[in-house]
Amino acid sequence: MRAAALYSAAGSLLLTALTTAPVPAAPWAGPGSAEAHGTAVAARRAAAAGIDFGRCPKADDLPGAMRCGTVSVPLDYAHPDGKRIELTVSRVRATHKDPAGAGREVPGQGALLYNPGGPGASGLYFPLVGMVPEWKRLAAAYDLVGYAPRGVAPSAPLSCQDPGDFFKGPRPAPTRPSDAYKKRRAAEAEAYARGCAERGGDALRHYHSLNNARDLEVVRAALGERRLTFMGGSYGTYLGALYAELFPSHVRRMVFDAVVNPDPEQVWYRNNLDQSEAFEDRWDDFKKWIAGHDAVYGLGDTPRKVQDSYEEASARLAGRPAGGTVGPAQLQGAFLKAGYYDDYWPHRAEALSAYLKGDPQPLVDQAGTRTAEGAVGPENANAVYTAVECNDAPWPTDFEVWDRDNTRLARRAPFETWDNVWTNLPCAYWRAPRQRPLDVRTAPGELPPTLVLAAERDAATPYEGALELRRRLAGSVLVTERDAGTHGIAGGPNACVNGHLEAYLLEGRLPARDASCAPRPEPKPREVTTPEA
Repeated sequence: MRAAALYSAAGSLLLTALTTAPVPAAPWAGPGSAEAHGTAVAARRAAAAGIDFGRCPKADDLPGAMRCGTVSVPLDYAHPDGKRIELTVSRVRATHKDPAGAGREVPGQGALLYNPGGPGASGLYFPLVGMVPEWKRLAAAYDLVGYAPRGVAPSAPLSCQDPGDFFKGPRPAPTRPSDAYKKRRAAEAEAYARGCAERGGDALRHYHSLNNARDLEVVRAALGERRLTFMGGSYGTYLGALYAELFPSHVRRMVFDAVVNPDPEQVWYRNNLDQSEAFEDRWDDFKKWIAGHDAVYGLGDTPRKVQDSYEEASARLAGRPAGGTVGPAQLQGAFLKAGYYDDYWPHRAEALSAYLKGDPQPLVDQAGTRTAEGAVGPENANAVYTAVECNDAPWPTDFEVWDRDNTRLARRAPFETWDNVWTNLPCAYWRAPRQRPLDVRTAPGELPPTLVLAAERDAATPYEGALELRRRLAGSVLVTERDAGTHGIAGGPNACVNGHLEAYLLEGRLPARDASCAPRPEPKPREVTTPEA
């Protein structure tokens, strides 16, 4: 499959040059800089202090084997003696038990540290993955370690608005928004950026990917690891790439799963345009699957008919929101998740089918907005996502640029394009200084061999990103799950992928050249029950 490309002959998108940011981009703080010195100071302190692991926050929900502690890092690495923040770290010790039941003791290989992406996602629950059969061999050899990155609760959490105002629903989701609608959403984006600045204050500028990579170095030192074994998913791959560029001699092994394109020209505006186009292909995959199971769902036996069913539901919801909370935007958001993960396909198709047959409850359960209390976590995650991406790089500051580029794109990729705009538009009005994206490149021998994993039809991180990272990290090897689109493939149901993952993490062994695996099986539909008359 051709990775979705914005410059394809089928519909060239001529991007307007980025306009100047409202404040100058921060100078690159490389070797010999105050930030590099501050990172070294913080790492030495962390190595001396270690981590005092004990009971985890909200421990009632967690197995006793998982323990938590904190690591102190500078808010501003240029001033390591200034304000510090605490990052919460979680760990489950290696079991040292052979999952095959042979009775032998498995030697330990230190800590495997994981970042799940976002930016804005927490990895605190990651160590529990050792309970899953596909992870038991790794859990026998490694201490599984997760953490909440800076800004992500409980690690100095960021907020940009009252959580009670975060979920605005029901909302429309026009694929051809009017000028009045665009103006209203632009005003909302500007207000959101202002809220980030007011709530974050002077600290807001320090929440970005370069500092996330420096934090990773300090956590490595606090764990007592001479070199880092790291796995990153989605945005975590970009974080890992930055770490590899900044601290190549401190890398032991690295796995990049579902790869963000690290090209500085892509970060982040163009990456989001690529993503919008790729989601159109993924939406087509989902519609074909539903059409293939028309006998179950009754939504149409062709992708066009499935699209008609979806649009019929959206029109109905525009007139009368389901449960008072599910409008067209909530419907689109629920189906967008199905673009990330195949496992959602049966549930979403079932909910759409039930709704059109008169039962809105499955759709309300899957897409309904949450209470103010339930919005605290998502609001925090969105604040971190926005702060990191807006701080990381220059963005267009003139809405006309966004409007021009995305109007063109939406003609062939209407499903996700405008929703992606509204998500990222606060960056047009951002008040903190921007960083210059780091040009990640490692020469042969500079970095140990690394493993890159990608699904060929992943829409959230289009496949070209994996190819680009593979080109930039000398000695890396790419393993592709062909004709598949689930976002993140490590430790899932594909035994071929897991075989490469285990060979690398347990033995340091990579394929001699790039390899591929057959796709995982498609999800199976569930029977839909029609409500009684």
